[in-house]
Formats: sequence, C-alpha cells, structure tokens
Amino acid sequence: MMKIVNVSKQRKLLINKILKVSFVALVLLILYLPIIYIMVQSFNSDGTGTHFQSFTFKWYKEMFFDSDLMRAIRTTWSIAIISTLLSTVLGTLFAIGINSLNKKRRKQMILLNNIPVINADIVTGVFLMLVFQILGRFIGFEYPLGYFTMLIAHIFFGIPYVVLSVLPKLNEINPNLYDAALDLGSTPTDALRKVIIPSIASGIMAGMLLAFTMSIDDFVISYFTTGSGVSNFSIWLYANRRAIRFNTWPKAYAYNTIISIGTLTILIVYNIIKYRKNKKKGFSDF
Repeated sequence: MMKIVNVSKQRKLLINKILKVSFVALVLLILYLPIIYIMVQSFNSDGTGTHFQSFTFKWYKEMFFDSDLMRAIRTTWSIAIISTLLSTVLGTLFAIGINSLNKKRRKQMILLNNIPVINADIVTGVFLMLVFQILGRFIGFEYPLGYFTMLIAHIFFGIPYVVLSVLPKLNEINPNLYDAALDLGSTPTDALRKVIIPSIASGIMAGMLLAFTMSIDDFVISYFTTGSGVSNFSIWLYANRRAIRFNTWPKAYAYNTIISIGTLTILIVYNIIKYRKNKKKGFSDF
C-alpha cells in the first residue's frame, strides 16, 4: 500500500515538474520567437521574407548606405542619449526635492509625477503637440515642431520614471545623513555630491536605464511632436511599412538584430563582471 502511495506521489511530482517546465518554455518561446524571427530574416537574401532563400550579409551593408535610415538612427540615438542624461539629472533633483517635503506635500507631488506615467501616450503626444504649436505662435515660429520639440517631449516623459526609481532609494537612507554631513563641515553641494548621490546611485542608474529604454523605442509621442524631415527609427519604420518591395524591412531587421546582439552582449559582460566581483568579495570575506 505504501509503495502505491509513493508511486502516486512521484507521478504527481513528475507531472507538476513537466507542466512547470512546459509553461516556462512556452512563455520564453512567445517572448523570444519574434526576436529570433527578425534575426533569421536579417540574414535572408529574400527581401520579402516569405521563404528563406540563402544566407547573406547584404542587408547589413545596405543599411549603412540608406541615408534616410541612417538619419533616423542618428536621430533616435541622439535624442535617446541627450534626453536620458537631462531627465536623469532633473529627475534626481526633483526626487531629492520631493523627498524633503512634508508627508502631505510629498504625496501630492508623487501623485502629480505619476500622471504622465499612467496617462495614455496618445493623450500626452497630442497635448504636447498643441502646447508646442501655441508657444511657437507666440514666439513667432509658424512650424515649431521638429528635433528640439521631440527632444523636449522625451525629457518630459523620462523625468517621472527617474523620480519613481530614485524615491525608494531616498526612503532607504538615513534622513539625518545630509544634516550629519553639514555638521561635519561639508557644504550643501558637497554633501549632495559626496554623500547623497552615492547612496542612491543604484536608483539613479535604474531610472536612467528605464528612461533610455522608453526613449529609444518611442513612437506615439515622437510622432505627434516632430516635424517634417525629422524622424526617429520607429517613425521611419511606420512611414515605410508598405515598402517591402523596396527591400526596406530587411534593413530594419538588420538594425534590430544589431541592437539585440549588442544588448545581450552588454548583459553577459555585466553579469560576468558582477560574478567575478562577488567571487573575489567572497574569498576576501573568507
């Protein structure tokens, strides 16, 4: 009788294990199948993508000779980098300011900060477009939309994500740390730069990466806040969505493959460095 019960338990454990592994495999397949498909198509000589004809690197070569695509890529990266740096600095300062308020005011400011995050992108994009057009008429620009309006828009929606990443780290540090640094002779700037900033560095880094991720693949807000002749990669792809016969999409596949491989390489290198540091730290502690 005991053997039958043990066999039954083992079968249940085996079935549960198979179901868990199958579920995880299904989720990973759904997540990574589009990326794998894009990578495969970037090496496919058939530009239509209906079947795999032969292995080639020509789309990577043609990508660099497509002036419109390269212009869109440069715009994408320049706006992403500049907006990320500015939104990180401003968001960190805003978070420090919000954290210094009393409890009631802090809740009010956090609520205001969360509105752009939960708001629909199309609402934010249309709102910013109208604001830029109204301000442009007051300044004297008939067509104010362009590179700088897109950059301002990316800074606008990047700041709240930095604030949300930095605030939890500010809540973890000792609230008297800043005052202690002042009592020991530090100036307010030195106390902020040498004491507070290093204590919340991980939150700043997380906010910076989040702002960069939101900026580099944004379409809706960028579409409503840019002018003619200024396109990031997502807008360029949308404008050429029907141009398969001109071999446009394979070049986009090549660019996306470079981004995916680059991101994977950075993650692998980062984890290797982190593992080696933890290993050395473990040996030193021992």
